[in-house]
Amino acid sequence: MDPMDPMETSSDEEESRTFVQVLSEKYNPENFPYGQGVMVMPSLPGSPVKDRLFLPCSLVLSDSGISKAGDRSDIAAFCVHVAELDLSHNQLKDWEEICAIVSNIPHLDFLNLSMNPLSGVQLEPCKAEVFSRVRQLVLINTHISWDTVHTLTKHTPELEELFLCLNGYNTVSETQTSCPSLRLLQITDNQLQEWAEVRKFGQIYPSLNTLVLANNSVDCVGDTPETLQRLFPNLRSINLNNSGLSKWVDIERLNYFPKLKEVKVKGIPLLQTYTDQERCSLLLAQLPSVVLLNGSMVSVGDREDAERFFIRHYQDCPEQELPERYHVLVSKYGQLAPLAEVDLSPRSTMVDIRWGDKVEAMSLHLEQTVGELRKHVRALLQLPHHGIRLFYINREMCSVFGPEELKCGTRALHSYRIQDGDEILVVPKVKSRCSSSGL
Repeated sequence: MDPMDPMETSSDEEESRTFVQVLSEKYNPENFPYGQGVMVMPSLPGSPVKDRLFLPCSLVLSDSGISKAGDRSDIAAFCVHVAELDLSHNQLKDWEEICAIVSNIPHLDFLNLSMNPLSGVQLEPCKAEVFSRVRQLVLINTHISWDTVHTLTKHTPELEELFLCLNGYNTVSETQTSCPSLRLLQITDNQLQEWAEVRKFGQIYPSLNTLVLANNSVDCVGDTPETLQRLFPNLRSINLNNSGLSKWVDIERLNYFPKLKEVKVKGIPLLQTYTDQERCSLLLAQLPSVVLLNGSMVSVGDREDAERFFIRHYQDCPEQELPERYHVLVSKYGQLAPLAEVDLSPRSTMVDIRWGDKVEAMSLHLEQTVGELRKHVRALLQLPHHGIRLFYINREMCSVFGPEELKCGTRALHSYRIQDGDEILVVPKVKSRCSSSGL
């Protein structure tokens, strides 16, 4: 086919949409009749962009089939006010095209390239400087190589947040150039397993404040106190949800992060055999500096209850099996007496049910209501469904107070202080007759 054939050119353009084309279509004033963001006018003769555009500071061009940048001068003319750019779920697989877009957005602060096919595509260091203004970089499910990650972070001196989820990493590549500006690293849903890989983040990102490792298979926290203090001096939050931690010693080692205040460890093998309350108490007692556990704020009362529970939980264990934390807490609270067992089963008592000359012994569950008692009495005495009245007779005080009618159907029987040997008197309910004469 002739390469100059217009039909072939048209087909190629449909398959390969440009950033400029999508920008023009999405932010055309026809789609924003009341205006949105900043109105910009084309400054170049013959520009393919519409006569004017309403561009917000945050551009969302996700899932638009973009694979190329388009005219660089148009990008520069129309994106001067843009600070945030979402290019996720597109077909960008050439860093040169991505650099052409980014280099012409002078105030870009946030860039999302998630779900673009960047596996095996290397970024040349000489071109990476165009990312220097970016503070938040999202590279989820791009399968970007560690070499390219390091090239990007080396040339983004103000980068604060980096998202590397779903990239299939089972190792972490080291680099001689650290990224001291990074505060948050989210690297969930990868295949990291050994702590020897995780510890590299402390070397690469020495100012790290938040580390999100959820849904990896990290099986331990395997460093000495001195190493953890040195590698993660600023870490305040760590998320190890659904990791492979299976020993309490790994929870204890979290205390070696000198500034750690928030911990998430849901779904780990270590906690599978405990109830929700036991998990919370045992974790909290082991982490004295944590103020946010699994997303919940920790109060002073919560901590004291957890620490007392911890002592009682371990106090019958052999000396050699006692954790170090146990001795610290015993020195704080002393030896605690075991909690008394409380029987929460429904209380019952034996009473006599009297109906005329007929008396039946009945085991009375005191948690039931007066209304429920009426039903049981009818069944016991085989009474018809017409109305009955119930009176409670205290065998010790009946000469002083007399019978007390059980009127309120929703009132619990235990509130009457019924005891063994008391009596329930059953009498038919008599309909009142009122004469209307003379009224």
